[in-house]
Amino acid sequence: QLTQEESLRLNNDKTLVTSFKRHKLEQEAKKNWDLFYKRNTTKFFKDRHWTTREFQELTSKVEGEASLKKRCLLEVGCGVGNAIFPLIEEGHQWHIYACDFSPRAIEFVKSNSLYDEQKCHAFVCDITSDDLTQTIPANTVDVVTLIFVLSAITPSKMSAAIANIRKIMVPGGILLFRDYGIYDHAMLRFSPGHKIDENFYVRQDGTRAYFFSEEVARKIFIDQGFEVTTCEYVHRQTVNKKENLAVPRIFLQGKFKKS
Repeated sequence: QLTQEESLRLNNDKTLVTSFKRHKLEQEAKKNWDLFYKRNTTKFFKDRHWTTREFQELTSKVEGEASLKKRCLLEVGCGVGNAIFPLIEEGHQWHIYACDFSPRAIEFVKSNSLYDEQKCHAFVCDITSDDLTQTIPANTVDVVTLIFVLSAITPSKMSAAIANIRKIMVPGGILLFRDYGIYDHAMLRFSPGHKIDENFYVRQDGTRAYFFSEEVARKIFIDQGFEVTTCEYVHRQTVNKKENLAVPRIFLQGKFKKS
């Protein structure tokens, strides 16, 4: 529930960045993420040990004949490997593909001591324009993770990204999604001058963030040939111990099945 002050501030923030700046941000998106990883190296994001708790599909346990075959996982927007390396450490049996927009992020993945080409293949990819089937055979991936990634893509290109991902998934394959929800604390913190479009903002470092409503997310996936298994808001609190602050967070989490 928004406070009156928050509601007023959002309603009054009508000024969008110039079309020149919008175009520049799109052109420099890869450079801005590469600079992000240059500044922060592997230290910014914590390892995501929570993913197997939230998404049991990542434990790689399946019943029957399928359990004899090593299953295939693609992590889109893998960053420096904060999700794939915990899976490898915990002994889950996957063949893993991992891609990211940033060449520097992929370098960090490949330099990790847990990286093993026998188990994992990391590669640079812009999922809005680079055909995934050039690297991954069509209809071979059982599970795809798309965690805090789609929000970094300009909304007009989100559908192309999802269509691209769908091509490499097996029929009945599952896409696991988590991203920023509308009215999340991060959205409410943006000061005037950072709004690119409705629910789409630019951070100080030039990286961008879209904040999803359930309706928007459902439509993107349904339009690209997915069935909605689940799609709902997740409410969490992030505790800043240094400043003794508890910050309410809103994420959108879903599971989408390739029809």
